[in-house]
Amino acid sequence: MTPLLCAVTDRHSLAKPSQLSEHIAFAVAAGIDWIQIREKDMSARELLAVVRGAVKVAAAGENATRIIVNDRLDVALAARADGVHLGEASMPVAVVNAWRREAVSLKKLPREFLIGASCHSVEAARAAERDGADYIIFGPVYSTPSKEKLGAPQGIKRLAEVSITVKIPVLAIGGITEENAGECVNAGAGGIAAIRMFSGERDLAALVARLKTL
Repeated sequence: MTPLLCAVTDRHSLAKPSQLSEHIAFAVAAGIDWIQIREKDMSARELLAVVRGAVKVAAAGENATRIIVNDRLDVALAARADGVHLGEASMPVAVVNAWRREAVSLKKLPREFLIGASCHSVEAARAAERDGADYIIFGPVYSTPSKEKLGAPQGIKRLAEVSITVKIPVLAIGGITEENAGECVNAGAGGIAAIRMFSGERDLAALVARLKTL
């Protein structure tokens, strides 16, 4: 099975934060499966403009890239994004899933609208699956500056444990590189999510092609 590749945005990691929309377009053209727009310090108006632009670019692309909004369900809906990703401090997965079921039944929302959840333990992964999440992002698997506040890395053995515990896709995050991505997939991860690996690569299409062979 080809691993899912999810690029998580952080405009502050780019050479110029103003290049965020260009970076998203670059990722779409390169064949990234999902782009999670994670810009927590943006105003709702700014974020909405970015997501709308991303949705438009993805729709015009040839690779069926899905645009997912971190935390902001309201922005995801207003921009007609493909899903929302929920953190530990976001709305509960069960609440969002209950709303989704009703919205789908009323034909106000596509059945394919994704709900993702960040998890940092086996117990949290089980709960997210039970409550209706479509996928989990688990980590940090390796040491990374962006996840230092979450404590020590979970490690590859814990990733394997989570991956075998739930049936929904588990995407590994935290210190993921081209060199260790294969280790994550071999441990059972359904894909990988990363900020730096996808934002700092000049030939992103070539990187994506290599990762797809893992």
